[in-house]
Amino acid sequence: MTSFLINDTVAIDAGAITRALEIEQQRRIRHVVITHTHSDHTATLPFLIENIFGFDDDAVTIYSTRRVLANVKRHLFNNDTWPDFSRIPNHLYPSVRFVEITAGEPFTIGGVEGGDLEITPIPVNHIVPTVGLLIRQAQSSIGFTSDTGPTEEFWERANRTENLEAVITECSFPNRLQAIADISLHLTPGTLAEELKKLNTGPLVRLYHLKPPYLDEIRAELQTTPFSHPVEELEQDRVYDF
Repeated sequence: MTSFLINDTVAIDAGAITRALEIEQQRRIRHVVITHTHSDHTATLPFLIENIFGFDDDAVTIYSTRRVLANVKRHLFNNDTWPDFSRIPNHLYPSVRFVEITAGEPFTIGGVEGGDLEITPIPVNHIVPTVGLLIRQAQSSIGFTSDTGPTEEFWERANRTENLEAVITECSFPNRLQAIADISLHLTPGTLAEELKKLNTGPLVRLYHLKPPYLDEIRAELQTTPFSHPVEELEQDRVYDF
């Protein structure tokens, strides 16, 4: 269930926002960037809007690529699964605004503590249209691959990114399930090691998306796999400062 929160007001994916944050914390979120439509990245988005609705005149802005936004509208805010908050209370003053972003083209989110965020979406190799993100604030950048199998452009762009402080990437299955990882376009410790060889810079590499049924097995393999960069598992509910 993937969600990251940047400086209290910008969410990256929405798999667990309403499970992880108190109501008052949820109401501070003004922007949500969705990398792809799988439910572990979108499941709590409707509940977030429900919890915010009526407590602030400003709409929550949801950013994603054209295909992803179309599916968010079709499958979530469609008046069947959940009300269409882009027309509530009316289309002139909605509770949700959708903003289309384009792979490879930076966009800016202003009004964030610490300065504007410049975010560049980069296509990655997953079974549905998915983007990773390069996120810059002031002089520091971090990269987030989102869900991906072996990919190229993200690492090429990361290598050209100045002051890259950290990369967050996935490791979903143990090596014995490599065939499943290949079909579903996810990484194992073995393919993660090959991916990190593409990263020429030396940032910390943080891991997410370890599948719960295989958690101990994946952790054991991470300990014995030779990586070109230091690798650490992200901790639930921890605040990281880059």
